[in-house]
Amino acid sequence: MYTEEFLNRLDEITLKFKTEFGQLNKAEIHHKPNAATWSIAQNLEHLILINQSYFPMIDRLRDKSHKKPFTARFGFLVNFFGKTILKSVQPETTKKTKTFSIWKPSETQVSEEILAKFLEHQEKLRQKIVESEDLLEKNAVISSPANPKIVYKLEAAFKIILAHEERHFQQAKRLLEIQ
Repeated sequence: MYTEEFLNRLDEITLKFKTEFGQLNKAEIHHKPNAATWSIAQNLEHLILINQSYFPMIDRLRDKSHKKPFTARFGFLVNFFGKTILKSVQPETTKKTKTFSIWKPSETQVSEEILAKFLEHQEKLRQKIVESEDLLEKNAVISSPANPKIVYKLEAAFKIILAHEERHFQQAKRLLEIQ
C-alpha cells in the first residue's frame, strides 16, 4: 500500500542528504551565512526533532492509548488540517513558517556527528513507517505533536514528514551554494 511509496521516498531523500552533505567538514556543515539562517547541521537537527516528536503518537496509536480530541470526529477538519499542513511544507512553497519552539535546533554548535545521527534517525523513521502499515490501512488519525487539537490522518503525517525533509534538503543545498 502506502508504505512502499513512503519507504522509497524516504530512501531517496536519505541518499540525497548523505550524498550532498556526507563529505562536508565541520566548518562547512556548521556554516551560517547570517544569524537568521540555520546551518546545514541545524536543519538536520530540526528534522530529527520534528520527526521524533511523531514517534510517541504513533506508539500510542499502536497500543490503542491515543485519545482522539473532539476535533477528530469531524472528517472535514481532519482532511483540512492534513492538506493545509502538507501544502505549507512543500519544497516549492516559498512562504516561510515559524517553527514551534519544540522543534527549534540548538543555537550553539550542533554535534559534529549530526549527519550520522540523522542517517540513524532515518532508519528509525523507516521502521516506524513499516510498523504502521496496518494503521495506515485503518485510516488512523493522529494529533499534531505541536497542538493536540490539530488532527490529520497518519498517511498525511508521513507525507508531511517527507515533504518537510525534502524542503529542508533544498534549503541546506542552497546554503552550500552560497558558501
